[in-house]
Amino acid sequence: MSTDITQNRSGLKEFLASIATISGDLSNITAPPFVLADNSTVEIPQYWADHPYLWAAPATEEDPEKRALLVLKNFLGSLRGQQYGGRKEEDGVKKPLNAFLGEIFLGSWNTDEFGETRLVSEQVGHHPPVTACYLWNNHAGIRAEGFTEQEITFSGNVVIKQKGYAIVHVDKYDEDYLLPLPNIKVKGLLSGVPHPELYGEYSLISSNGYISHIHFEGKSLLGSGQKNGFHARFFHKDNPSDIIYTLDGIWSSTFVIKDARSDKEIETVDVRTIKQQPMTVPDLADQDPWESRKAWKDVISALRRGDMKGVAKAKSELENGQRRMRKDEQAKGETFSPIFFKRVEKDPIFEKLVQYDPQGYTVDPKGGIWKVDKDAAEHKSRPFHGDLTPSNYRGMSSDGSASPPPPQGPQQHLDAKNNDSTESKPHSPNGGAEAVSDASSRGRLTASTGPRSSPSSSEASLRPGAPLTPPAHNATSDSPRRPTQSASASAATPTAETKQNQRHPVEPSDQQVEDFLRARTGNVH
Repeated sequence: MSTDITQNRSGLKEFLASIATISGDLSNITAPPFVLADNSTVEIPQYWADHPYLWAAPATEEDPEKRALLVLKNFLGSLRGQQYGGRKEEDGVKKPLNAFLGEIFLGSWNTDEFGETRLVSEQVGHHPPVTACYLWNNHAGIRAEGFTEQEITFSGNVVIKQKGYAIVHVDKYDEDYLLPLPNIKVKGLLSGVPHPELYGEYSLISSNGYISHIHFEGKSLLGSGQKNGFHARFFHKDNPSDIIYTLDGIWSSTFVIKDARSDKEIETVDVRTIKQQPMTVPDLADQDPWESRKAWKDVISALRRGDMKGVAKAKSELENGQRRMRKDEQAKGETFSPIFFKRVEKDPIFEKLVQYDPQGYTVDPKGGIWKVDKDAAEHKSRPFHGDLTPSNYRGMSSDGSASPPPPQGPQQHLDAKNNDSTESKPHSPNGGAEAVSDASSRGRLTASTGPRSSPSSSEASLRPGAPLTPPAHNATSDSPRRPTQSASASAATPTAETKQNQRHPVEPSDQQVEDFLRARTGNVH
């Protein structure tokens, strides 16, 4: 079934006009199905290690300075895959599906040199939504774990601020590396080819004393800078003014590594040609109902054939099941327990490393700190939740998928406003139910930082070293939940322009809508 372009045009205009009038969190705003990607946010961590040779390389490097440089090189080399979701840059970004609570993604890479690298990613929270992940290679002796949640606002562009962090550990040298995830602005929404632009300043901090300070600049409104541009300085904490290496270029294409001591270029890195290895994912028939591609298979199938009504119907079935599950848990006094990760009160490694840049990382006390259960990651087998499916039904059909739900009467359609749902209730003319979130997604293994600016009073309470108490206006992440105010002072206090927009919504022109639809669907005539 092809996309109905008339309905898409109407839905897109409503969607773009609605987000232009909102100054706070956008998590519960409905996006039309035709802007959705055919994968979920829990898949995004795979791009952290889709260059498995580069990811594992620090484990075999004897020089601590070069080890730290290799970690930085992989961090930068992974950004393209993370931000574009594995798609070509010229295709722009699409919004990944909001992961449901308990959603799981498993995969692995095998190389002759380093053996097997494994990944487990799981949606561990939904109010706010938090994705946690763990990558490990026992043969090479390197592992990484992290968690992320996102806060999405609109200020001319879709702005994604991320909270959380990741830590890479090298077994042989007992070293740890604290990694950030840059904040994102999704630009070019009306052009039909939206693209991510990273912004802010961040520190990648190692326990051996080496620190990388990274500044993402991008292209400004006045035309200065360059798209996806960045600059990085590599130094030792004992002598910050003595720069050892500099890195300059474009994180989505090429950058140059230079030895600052000799002013000699030592490598030009083209991230588009870094050696890759295909990821192995279990066949759909062998996956658990809670594994991402199995759970979303009907949605993915409908997206790929352009059946937007099919997308809305399949999403609604899963999302309504999740709402019923939350209601059942509440009635029983139970809470959902993730399979592979546990919530902890403190992380001593993070607390030790973050002292070198305490303003650079943010942890949301509501979202929590999540650490992997290594025994579960190594040994837990299917079925992960017995015969319970994500749609809140028990038992399997003959093809190994979840049994179809029984017909639903009016009382079984739960209103997202009055129940603790995992997704916003569909209200688009196109039946879309996907809440606006990280357009590149990116829940990733890596964690987050904020740009260098003075924190607002509400943000200050979330900084390391400050009491972990919720701010007055707790704005969190990118999944559907009750509307909240942005934690940032700028979002909490509407500008005169914002107030004007709220009185007179900004509606995109017909030409802007046509351009967008032509780029996204390819069937505007």
